[in-house]
Amino acid sequence: MTDYTKSTNFATKDNLSSGNPLKIVKGTEIDTEFNNIQTAIATKADLASPTFTGSPVLPTGTTGVTQSSSDDTTKLATTAFVQDVADVVKSALFPVGAIYTATVSTNPATLLGFGTWTAFGAGRVLIGNGGGFSAGATGGSADAVVVSHTHTGTTNSSNPTANGRLDGNTLGGGTPSSYPISTTTTIGSPVPWNPLNAHTHTFTTDSSGVSGTNANLPPYIVVYMWQRTA
Repeated sequence: MTDYTKSTNFATKDNLSSGNPLKIVKGTEIDTEFNNIQTAIATKADLASPTFTGSPVLPTGTTGVTQSSSDDTTKLATTAFVQDVADVVKSALFPVGAIYTATVSTNPATLLGFGTWTAFGAGRVLIGNGGGFSAGATGGSADAVVVSHTHTGTTNSSNPTANGRLDGNTLGGGTPSSYPISTTTTIGSPVPWNPLNAHTHTFTTDSSGVSGTNANLPPYIVVYMWQRTA
């Protein structure tokens, strides 16, 4: 941008004495001044919708017109415009209620430069809303295990009705037996064969399960979690 500088000091000419040839204003002097003015004007930007070239820099303290954050034209962006767009992006990426995770303990307000963040979900994993679970609800336990235990039971009652006698090598009722009581002894007198009394059996299984804590956790990796509250 060129500034206009006078080539001829006409006020000085006025102070010269009459008859001094330098007091005379020459046509070439006037022509030079107009050429200088034209050159200076040609390098100035128009007030209305100027087109800049190169790398324009606004003067310090210049106030521009803030455009809408949705304006995608080539208009110059003011600080307020840039801030508005930044706020839109921030709200889109991390609205109030959003969860931020990281492997460093620095508060997201410091890392991202916006928002109020509080530590969230210490010692808990995240589960999606629905399926019987509501957002914000808590439950479960890191110490939930199958404890060491046993089982007991009882068999069905038995009540036999058979009756008979042992007589020599015969099994009650005179039926021949292929299972003699003895190969050398003969039982002479009939011996009553009484039925078994009704009875039950009880049993206990071996111990199963384990005792201890942290036995039911899935494979995990610990991170820092924060929730934006404002």
